[in-house]
Amino acid sequence: MTLEVTPQGTRGTRMPKLPRPLRRGIQGLMVWFARREGNRTVVLTTVGAKSGQPHSVAVGRFPEAEGVFLVVASNGGSARHPAWYLNMAKNPDQVWAEVGRRKYKVRPQLLKGAERQAAWQRVITASPSYAAYEKKTDREIPIVRLVPDA
Repeated sequence: MTLEVTPQGTRGTRMPKLPRPLRRGIQGLMVWFARREGNRTVVLTTVGAKSGQPHSVAVGRFPEAEGVFLVVASNGGSARHPAWYLNMAKNPDQVWAEVGRRKYKVRPQLLKGAERQAAWQRVITASPSYAAYEKKTDREIPIVRLVPDA
């Protein structure tokens, strides 16, 4: 199983350079809040592409079917992909989703072509702020379907 890494962009939002402890603290708070509230978020646990260590991050989720949902690798409209997407591409067989108190292994599937376009329209209808990200960058923002692993 593989997950293709789409090309990076040449322009986009600059993510602030924060000291690592502060960045980890903010991510930790986001994960804690997602685990506590979890209404429209998922806690993704991936294995680091370089470190080989597990990393958890809270991201927005868009339900598709029972237990199946989409995540968007927008990175705020940055020219670069978020680390969780690169981790997922490097180790697609080591991805877990946590929604509420349920944690389960998932299989990531990168959407392409007309399927991606239809999904993008559903995403920006449900959460219009994502439309601005597409205008900030010249990269195609990856949309990944997460399917529970049988």
